[in-house]
Amino acid sequence: MGFLKKMTSAITGGGADVSIEYPPGPFKQGTSIPVKVTVVSTGGEVKSGGVFVDLLAREHGSVFGSHRCEKCGHVDTSSKGKVSKKTVDTSFPVGPAFVLQSNERKEFEGQISIPGGQPSYKGSINHDWEIRGRLEAFGNDPDSGFKHIEVK
Repeated sequence: MGFLKKMTSAITGGGADVSIEYPPGPFKQGTSIPVKVTVVSTGGEVKSGGVFVDLLAREHGSVFGSHRCEKCGHVDTSSKGKVSKKTVDTSFPVGPAFVLQSNERKEFEGQISIPGGQPSYKGSINHDWEIRGRLEAFGNDPDSGFKHIEVK
């Protein structure tokens, strides 16, 4: 593997494949759930600062409102805007720092706590929860990608 390919792999998070497993939801706020994160080197050695599970929740959607024209007094009721707000953004360590050798596979198991706050809901404003496994490494951290989960 050439130098440029190694750098591209490190920058894009291509040094390892990461997957996450957890029981099917929905999950209750304030409870713990077991997780398993599997990391596999995609060819080269990967120096890791640890393995983490990230939990993210956010409200998002469109809101409607009205606006009164200051000059003529006309009320426009078709005003529309977007709203997006993070309500949870936390990481749980599930594995220590280590070196993943070329073509090596490692599994890490742990428990994460679903914090209280707001459950998942749908409407004109949605509240969605997501989870992912992540390997802390040089450049862009390889991760499993966020997966939607339901929290009650």
